[in-house]
Amino acid sequence: QVQLVESGGGSVQPGGSLELSCQASGFTYATYCMGWSRQVPGKAREAVALVGDDGATKYAASVNGRFIVSRDNAKNTVYLQMDNLKPDDTALYYCAAERTPHCKAAFQGLGLILAFTSGGQGTQVTVS
Repeated sequence: QVQLVESGGGSVQPGGSLELSCQASGFTYATYCMGWSRQVPGKAREAVALVGDDGATKYAASVNGRFIVSRDNAKNTVYLQMDNLKPDDTALYYCAAERTPHCKAAFQGLGLILAFTSGGQGTQVTVS
């Protein structure tokens, strides 16, 4: 059973940085793609970043060049380093997982992250 726990959110000023973490358990983490998405109340959830089991990455245009997604398979953890944060980055951030190779299509269409298995409570990021 996929279990995901996000952490690391907080409040920062524009231009600041945060690093989110997602601790995974209950599945063979190293063989899964991991994704990050975010949601603002009243708006659709947005796919943000993806990291494959081989370390390949893909980003939404809105965060490309400012966010970096990475994974540590020894710790079953995926990270999202967020730099030069903007007020538009304010959202509840979630991580999600999908088995390889089912996740590979998400590298062509990042929105497919939204179909990954999630389940964490998310971590709030506020930029103001």
